[in-house]
Amino acid sequence: MEAPSPQGRHPGWPAKLGPLQVKAGVVAVRGPRLFDASAWSRIRLRDREHLERWEPTAPGTWEDRNGTLAWPGQWSSLRALARRGMTLPFVITVDDQLAGQVTVGNVIRGSLCSAWVGYWVASHVIGSGVAPAAVALVVDHCFTLAGLHRIEATVRPENTASLRVLEKLGFRQEGLFKRYLDVAGDWRDHFCFAITTEDVPDGLVSRLLANGRATIPQ
Repeated sequence: MEAPSPQGRHPGWPAKLGPLQVKAGVVAVRGPRLFDASAWSRIRLRDREHLERWEPTAPGTWEDRNGTLAWPGQWSSLRALARRGMTLPFVITVDDQLAGQVTVGNVIRGSLCSAWVGYWVASHVIGSGVAPAAVALVVDHCFTLAGLHRIEATVRPENTASLRVLEKLGFRQEGLFKRYLDVAGDWRDHFCFAITTEDVPDGLVSRLLANGRATIPQ
C-alpha cells in the first residue's frame, strides 16, 4: 500500500477514527479535548499501580502529574506539537467514555516518513480488545491520511499485555534496546517492534475484522 502524499501543514490531525465493536464495547479514537480533564485524571489516579511501572520516569509525584490540574498543560502541549506536525495525539473512548490514549510521536517526514506509537488503556478494559482496536485505527490512519510509511513501538519484555497487542496486530520484533529508557526509576531494556505499509496492504483494521477480533457496529 503506497501512502498518499500528506496534505496541509499537519496532515492526519485532527481526526476522529472508528468505530469498532469489541468485547468491551464500541471503540473510537479522537483528538484530546480540554474537558477530558476529569475523566482522564480519575482513570490515571485510580490505575496508578497498573500504569506507573510501564511509564517513563518523570519529576513530581504521580498525583501532581495526573491530577485534574495537570491535564490542561498536557492538552496544550499535545495540541501545539500536533499543529507543528510532530505528533498525532488521540484519546480512546469506549461507548463514548474515555478509556485511554494513543500517541504517535517523533513524526519525521522526508525520506524516512516514520514515527513511534505509544498507548495505554484503563485497567477495566485490558484484555477486551480495546487496545488492539485503537492502535489498528491509528496505524491505518498514519499509513493513509497522515502519509507515513513506518510505525515503531518499544515495549519492556515484562509487559506481556502490551506485547500481546502488538503481536495480535502483526508488528514484527526487530531487536532489543539495552537500557533504552528510564522507567519506574531505572534504565530498562525494551523490545523494538515495527510495521510498514507493505506489511499490511489492506490495513490493520481489516486484519482484526478477518480474525474475528472486531466488527463494524450496525
